[in-house]
Amino acid sequence: MTIFDVLTLIGGLCLFLFGMNVMGEGLERRAGNGLKALLGKLTGSKIKGFLTGLGVTAVIQSSSATTVMVVGFVNSKIMTLKQSIGVIMGANIGTTITAWILSLGGISSDNIFIKLLKPTSFTPVLALIGTAFLMFAKSGKKKDVGTILLGFATLMFGMDTMSSAVSGLADVPAFQNMFLLFKNPILGVIVGAVLTGIIQSSSASVGILQALSSTGAVSYAAAVPIIMGQNIGTCVTALLSCVGANKNAKRAAVIHLSFNVIGTVIWLSVFSIISAVFRPAILDMSADYLGIAVAHSVFNILCTALLLPMSSVLEKIAYKIVPEDGEKETTVILDERLLAAPTVALAESSSLTCKMAHLAVDGFKSSLTLIGEYSAETAENIRRLENETDRYEDILGTYLTKISSHQIGDEDSTEVSKLLKVIGDFERISDHSVNILESVEELREKGIEFSDSAKAELGILSAALSEILDMTLDSFKNNDVDMAYHVEPLEQVIDRLKEKLRDSHIIRLRSGDCTVEAGFIWADLLTNLGRTSDHCSNVAGCIIDARNSNMNLHESLREIKAGSPEFKASYEAYAAKYSL
Repeated sequence: MTIFDVLTLIGGLCLFLFGMNVMGEGLERRAGNGLKALLGKLTGSKIKGFLTGLGVTAVIQSSSATTVMVVGFVNSKIMTLKQSIGVIMGANIGTTITAWILSLGGISSDNIFIKLLKPTSFTPVLALIGTAFLMFAKSGKKKDVGTILLGFATLMFGMDTMSSAVSGLADVPAFQNMFLLFKNPILGVIVGAVLTGIIQSSSASVGILQALSSTGAVSYAAAVPIIMGQNIGTCVTALLSCVGANKNAKRAAVIHLSFNVIGTVIWLSVFSIISAVFRPAILDMSADYLGIAVAHSVFNILCTALLLPMSSVLEKIAYKIVPEDGEKETTVILDERLLAAPTVALAESSSLTCKMAHLAVDGFKSSLTLIGEYSAETAENIRRLENETDRYEDILGTYLTKISSHQIGDEDSTEVSKLLKVIGDFERISDHSVNILESVEELREKGIEFSDSAKAELGILSAALSEILDMTLDSFKNNDVDMAYHVEPLEQVIDRLKEKLRDSHIIRLRSGDCTVEAGFIWADLLTNLGRTSDHCSNVAGCIIDARNSNMNLHESLREIKAGSPEFKASYEAYAAKYSL
């Protein structure tokens, strides 16, 4: 093997790892809502968790990424430690699919139809299609498909390059002797664990082993222990991710490690006994691509079959290793570990934005009640809700910016833009609730009271504000575009009401029913009520824009108002409902 073969091997390995990463990212983006639906089933039985872990890992082609997400879920208290066990076990089986895909590279036959199944026969076509999609397609989904195809082609090309580069090792005695050493099961496990720990991907290390098997020097006696060790090495990613996490998140990482270590110890013992006592001939046979894929799957299935019924034991081990110390732990609202899967991170951001919206709306509606009757307890709660809303805006703004820095699909990119816009609107609604509270407190401090007619007018305007807030909140929570279309007509009615209330105040001022000092507070109240309805209109516009994949709020609002019969009918209905 020459220096050029070594350079070719390094190049092939880099292409292989790069292709695997690109394909995984493309699959994750293309899965989109499907991945969200799978992760929405995280609660429930061990079997359901197991199937979820299997499905998610099969989609994103990385058990390490799935396990890191699980640590993030547990750290955020989205998932309990018990629920995480099944998902972790499912991830171990889901990751074996990669080895089966790579096993296609070992197909060898003179039959033309069988030759067509060999990746070197069809990956150039996939690369061509993928490149065409990436360069010329306008749809984000087609671009994602292009990324998947190009990633797969790169991965298989890297695999073929590695196999070609190491083919010369078949005649090197030192290489053959090295794999004879790996027949020592303990040494094989150590090598598999170290290699996988370095590249942090069991799928990639299995692929490397498959490439080396093309030399014919890798026997099953050497390959099986290495495969077992690879399962232990893949735990490094989860262990690193739990640094700085809460105790339950650390326990999830410990469960991942203990599951793989216990499974390896038990089945390695069985394997060693069988090797020593029965000496099956297959162990001395040269392993091939397909055989390694089979061994990888069988080992992970056996580990899961053995330990899934004993999940409570793994949980107890985790509690022994990471004991309780009585200290209260803070809950992480949006864990950065979830950024390993931007689609999942975005779903959690959307949930937190809904919570923020609830706080803002509840605070504002509470401030409306203070206009009629002041309560110190309600006032304190409004300020608390405003502080919480401010905190959520800071957290969400930073987190959503980090999501947008990842490669995400067009649909997710639109969702990020929508959320970044609406969190500002909900935060301002919360600010206006405090402004109204301060106006009410000023009235009390100065001993000013509005006239009965003014109170009645404010009651009508407050009722309209209460309805538009509920409508905005419901349309945002449920992504209800039809309801969002009804927000703008009511906002127009509120604008007209606000102007009428200003005119009414001037009439009362002239007749002496109202003072100038009260008029200043009245104007402040109307300004805050009017601006709140504007923010509701902005949120509804963002919902409509996101549906149309065109984040152009002013254009959308113009279209809504431009002579639409539905708009006119809604406006007239609201105008009649909230007439003075």
